[in-house]
Amino acid sequence: MLDCKYGRTIPELSERFEMSYRTVYRYFDTFKRVGFVIDNNNGFYRINKKNSIAQDISQLLHFSEEEAFILSKVIHSIDENSELKEKLVKKLYSLYDFDRVIYAITKKEETENIYNLLQAIKQQKQVVLKSYKSGYSKNISDRVVEPIDFTVNYSGIWCFDTQDQSNKIFKTSRVKKIEVLETTYQYKSNHQVGMIDVFRVHSFKPIAIELSLSLVAYNLILEEFPLSEKYIKKKSDNHYLLSTEVGNFFGVGRFILGLPGEVEVVHPKALKSYLNDRMKKSFSYDTS
Repeated sequence: MLDCKYGRTIPELSERFEMSYRTVYRYFDTFKRVGFVIDNNNGFYRINKKNSIAQDISQLLHFSEEEAFILSKVIHSIDENSELKEKLVKKLYSLYDFDRVIYAITKKEETENIYNLLQAIKQQKQVVLKSYKSGYSKNISDRVVEPIDFTVNYSGIWCFDTQDQSNKIFKTSRVKKIEVLETTYQYKSNHQVGMIDVFRVHSFKPIAIELSLSLVAYNLILEEFPLSEKYIKKKSDNHYLLSTEVGNFFGVGRFILGLPGEVEVVHPKALKSYLNDRMKKSFSYDTS
């Protein structure tokens, strides 16, 4: 965090690492004892790499161009929905500032857009998602939003849509260009980040479910929805229990209906009712 162009304030560091101002200063003292020089420019603190004795350690704060290229190739060789990829990205984020790893964990054509979104979040600025391709309305339009936070692997971003006056996820791959506006956040009190379930459905009101899976269902759910693995417990060689939360019944319902006889709903009853209604609609036809 201190290896940056303009520096960080004590309150910013305190909030980021959930520690007191006093603890932040103690860390500064430790850094100085091992050879780092900490510059203070009107309350903005940063590491002075030129004057620091511990230059070998400071090299750990950087990815070289070659390292970033190799890291990018390795990460993108992993399946998009792999839990391993999610863990790797989270570890990189915990070790480095956003700007430090963006070139390594995003696709080249999306890097500039994501970088601009990162800057807009930091500066609390509104942006225009130029020529956004909506998967819901099938329209292509410019959307003025207030970016809040990224989903895993930067594949989407939670935003407050100023037109719809609602929080939602926009896919970064569907944005042609990001235009950062001079207008600061106007609806910050309305900002809210929801959850994304293992079936890739997002919501602000999660619903607890429990499913009994056969071996066939277990193998398929791991292949199609790898992030579900952490919520599954093995009961026997042909019996597995999935306990998790979902955004709504659409994603999990589609999975269950695609495997007749392989999945049993333990709870809730509302999910059973949803599946029965879907089954009736699927097999109903007009006899007139």
